Amino acid sequence: MRTIVAQDVVSASKFNRFHLLVFLWCFYAIGFDGFDIAMYGVGLPWMMEEWNLSALQAGAVGSYSLFGMMVGALVLAPVADKFGRKNVISICMFLFTVFTLAAGLSPNITVFTIMRFIAAIGMGGLMPNCISLMTEYSPKKQRALLVGAIYIGYALGGILASLIGMYLVPHTGWRVLYYIGAIPILTIPLFIKQFPESLSYYLARKQVGKVVEILNKVNPNGDFSEKDDYQLHTAQKEGKGFPVKKLFTSKRAFTTIAFWVAIFCTMMMAYGLNTWLPKIMQSSGFSLTSSLSFNIMLCIGQIAGTLIGGYLAGKIGYRKVLVTLYLMGVVTFIALSITTNVALVYFLIFLGGASTVGAMNLGNPYITEFYPREIRATGMGYAQAIGRIGSILAPTLIAMLLVTGIEPKMAFATFAVPSILAALGYLLVQEKFGSFDKVVKENGTYEEFMESENKKIIQS
Repeated sequence: MRTIVAQDVVSASKFNRFHLLVFLWCFYAIGFDGFDIAMYGVGLPWMMEEWNLSALQAGAVGSYSLFGMMVGALVLAPVADKFGRKNVISICMFLFTVFTLAAGLSPNITVFTIMRFIAAIGMGGLMPNCISLMTEYSPKKQRALLVGAIYIGYALGGILASLIGMYLVPHTGWRVLYYIGAIPILTIPLFIKQFPESLSYYLARKQVGKVVEILNKVNPNGDFSEKDDYQLHTAQKEGKGFPVKKLFTSKRAFTTIAFWVAIFCTMMMAYGLNTWLPKIMQSSGFSLTSSLSFNIMLCIGQIAGTLIGGYLAGKIGYRKVLVTLYLMGVVTFIALSITTNVALVYFLIFLGGASTVGAMNLGNPYITEFYPREIRATGMGYAQAIGRIGSILAPTLIAMLLVTGIEPKMAFATFAVPSILAALGYLLVQEKFGSFDKVVKENGTYEEFMESENKKIIQS
């Protein structure tokens, strides 16, 4: 009888149709998540005009929505580690699509805020679970790039929202953004049919048949069967206990706090820009269409930062890339506050996208992989939840700054402070206490990927 460490089989696998299927569904879900997040900032100028909102009111509505995302991350991430990540992702997709449609149908700002809050709970729970499953089902060699690349969907969602704002909203009204954001509800049945559940979930429940089915898709040459030993007792033992408590055991407490500082600062920058960039540029003298084009440049920068950073992270490690991006952000935001050259402004906003959301996209798989597999959704979810506090504060803080009468572009300079703190947070990570997969060569014939405790993938 062979002893199989199921998750390590996945880490050692070569990218195939199964991995592609997981990637495309995560890409799709996060793409609409990005669209839903960006749509508020894109439609905000028209919404403020229709409902006669002040800057403080608009910032508060954005913050209430982000509070809903924090609730979703806090509640739904630990639930997913216990009851299945696929199940929770399905619930999240239902919540954010149905109540996004309801927000678009709202007759006033009060109803809109309530509907947007409930939709945001789904958005908050979606991201950590997609990250965890993509991390779990990615081959080690391509993991940094694959997990980062699903966030291209996030950026493309933001670009789509901006294009709709530029060319469709002026003729149809801001509500069309929310109608389009409800499209994923039509695909939930197909998602449930095709998307795999977490291996750790199946193992903890002794569903060996499901594990065998997935492993034979991951590695068609493995010839896995229910007769093999999948270490079910180990999986059950690891699955016991309160997931949140495990974030602070085994010398992980210091790094957990460091991650929380970094993600808090990153989300403060990312959501501050997502909410207010078009309005800041419009107030700086650009037309509304031109202001939205800056939003597109921001999203392109996010894509470039994710892809280039993901490639480099696979070569030199996440931490070096992340610290470099944040330090680049410090220079970028200070320069944005003082430059008047239009071409340079576009370039700096491109760099701003790379050093905020681009960095966040790389930080997420880094955080996820640091924790043991049985608590990865919890680790990512709680980091995201703490980060949401920063995202909640950002829209209102920037609104308060703008109503003081300062030159709108000076608001960019304030982003330099959280950028420095985020760099410091990642510098303080104690990688030696993490559960990162390691590369080991066996008999000089092929590479196998192992957990830090050096278990073998297959022991005859």
